[in-house]
Amino acid sequence: MKPRIGITCNFEYKDEIGLLTHMGAAGQKWHYLADHYVNSIERAGGIPVLIPICGSFETVKEMVSCLDGVLISGGHDVNPREYGMPVKKYSGEIIPQRDSQDIALAKYVLEETKLPLLCICRGIQVMNVAAGGTLWQDLEIEGGYENHSNTMFPLNFASHQVELKAGTRLEQIFGKAEIGANSFHHQAVLQPGDGFSVTAVSEDGVIEALELPGERFVLGVQWHPEMMYDSDEQQNIFRTFISACRNAGL
Repeated sequence: MKPRIGITCNFEYKDEIGLLTHMGAAGQKWHYLADHYVNSIERAGGIPVLIPICGSFETVKEMVSCLDGVLISGGHDVNPREYGMPVKKYSGEIIPQRDSQDIALAKYVLEETKLPLLCICRGIQVMNVAAGGTLWQDLEIEGGYENHSNTMFPLNFASHQVELKAGTRLEQIFGKAEIGANSFHHQAVLQPGDGFSVTAVSEDGVIEALELPGERFVLGVQWHPEMMYDSDEQQNIFRTFISACRNAGL
């Protein structure tokens, strides 16, 4: 069988999404996910399974027990209180329900299972917080870095370069020391969590990837490879992930 990959959903407790699309009613909450995640997993040979925000984490654990791998997707800013910091005025919108479940999920997958784990954009931040790391709430204001929210470019355009460290899983995936990547974030990893290695950085030094050393596939990237749907090179991330998920079930 093809490996079953759980993909976390975004959550919106306001009703604007339903009202704007004329598909809902006032007072409804929404679970949603960009199509690129689903397509990337399916194209790479996996079966996408959406993980909604549930009322009990026990429900999530039951879902995980039926999966061969987990992908934590992008979305809103992570609540700074989750990593022991006050919320600054330059933090973006925060969805506490999703923060709580995603961090618990990342921690559970990392500590209680042997499942492969792929984390994208917000996902790498969630994984890092789950492992005890911290984040920049805003790269430009707090860190003095360049703008990394490059919304002036098409979503599939490589707007900056990423340097891959030698001997890492990412270097093996791409077969070279530098790649082009897109960039749609203003937060990023500050202090890596316990056990994680920094395996890629941007031209100005922002952490772009974290890996858990060893044979198990645990990888977080700050860019959006799923949006770079026309890049065969970027799709190697998903092919390698799916291969790891298939092999993990043997």
